[in-house]
Amino acid sequence: MTQPTLIRRDGRHLATALHLAAGHVPVLPLRTGKGPFGNCPDCVSNACGGRPNMKTPGPCVCPRPCHAWAAATIDPRVLTSPAWATAWRGAGVVGYHPGGAGVTVVDLDDADAVAWARTTLPPTRVVATTRGEHWIYRGAMRSANKVRPGVDIKSAMSYARWLGPGTGPMTPLPPAVLTLVEREESTPARAAVDSSTPTRWDRSVATGCRHTPAFVWAGLDTGIGRIMACREQGAGTAAYGAARFLAARHTACPGPCGLDALAEELIAAAIAVGVPAPYARRCVTNGMNAALGAVA
Repeated sequence: MTQPTLIRRDGRHLATALHLAAGHVPVLPLRTGKGPFGNCPDCVSNACGGRPNMKTPGPCVCPRPCHAWAAATIDPRVLTSPAWATAWRGAGVVGYHPGGAGVTVVDLDDADAVAWARTTLPPTRVVATTRGEHWIYRGAMRSANKVRPGVDIKSAMSYARWLGPGTGPMTPLPPAVLTLVEREESTPARAAVDSSTPTRWDRSVATGCRHTPAFVWAGLDTGIGRIMACREQGAGTAAYGAARFLAARHTACPGPCGLDALAEELIAAAIAVGVPAPYARRCVTNGMNAALGAVA
């Protein structure tokens, strides 16, 4: 009796995934406990180097859904491939990559967090969860965990559960959400989690910067959001523009300003929406150099 049930669940989740992929929402199977499937033996502990669209670009071309959010895809050939079949049979829910879909999910984990959002954030599309709600805004940004009690931000380099289309019109990503990451008290993710939050710009490598961390993070988040919004074309140009804008803010600083760390964040965002790693790095490098008056 178990096997027919498994087949029906497999078919339902895969059908949902294919429907979302047709709408340009990158998807992946998640386990019953809502976590991603573990890496295969070839990819365990990122021995393969990681997928090309992860924060540290790597050579992995594994056909299986390894590396959590980085495996999310809109390609129906991959989704229906034999390499993904076992994961779909064991899937408990469909996951998706919000940043790759050009959206940000404000994950409200309990009633107190929902109450806070209703009095603080502008209304947008709402999806009910087991314990709280997902508020979904149009536009991508950096992901961050525990930005306040019961609140996580899921967008770039993260995954979320697909729990239905939700209700209400989707509104643009507001400054009130962007500023949440400025107050983040970063907590390192467990080693087994593949969807960890990217390393933040660190003032310890910016001893000559005249700007506050909040100013730098706000500019970086804006640049990442513009890059992540270019899911079909223009991400390289957006990366160049974001790099040039960020670097231009630091031309009067005595230095160093930690621009290398900012550049890596922009490169990772461009790679996440499909820009080839060498081209993404060239675009960001040229943008930084253009602002600083160097010859690219």
